[in-house]
Amino acid sequence: MTVRPAVAADLAAVAALERDNLGVDAWPEGLVAEGLSGNLPTVRYLVAEVDGVLAGHAVASIVADIAELQRIAVDPAHRRTGLATELLDAVIGAARESGADRLLLEVREDNAGAIAFYAARGFVEIDRRPRYYRDGTTAIVMRRGLGPACGGG
Repeated sequence: MTVRPAVAADLAAVAALERDNLGVDAWPEGLVAEGLSGNLPTVRYLVAEVDGVLAGHAVASIVADIAELQRIAVDPAHRRTGLATELLDAVIGAARESGADRLLLEVREDNAGAIAFYAARGFVEIDRRPRYYRDGTTAIVMRRGLGPACGGG
């Protein structure tokens, strides 16, 4: 498994992961293309490859001392293999390198598996956003400290 920065040539695979994993909440291909081409200066796309096949991606926005994990999507055939952890670790590394002292994310309150995944990796709930998703589901806002100022050592 290899995690690397995404490039424009990854567009079709990343867009397919969006559609297949995020359904109605998937970002349109045009927005993904903007991010991959570097036209969104605070946004970073990372991809994970397994045997040369793109099997997952993560998206983070990093601005000053705050990073936000916007996406992690993993192909179903590669779930529970450590791929999401590798992507999250790469996001954390990129955020720290950019000077962020905390990483935020939103997760659907009905996604117990994702909530447990993030909690096991040091994220704590800090807020809720009612009716955040298109289908009306509430989002749980979680935070992990990355630097000493925010409890991340």
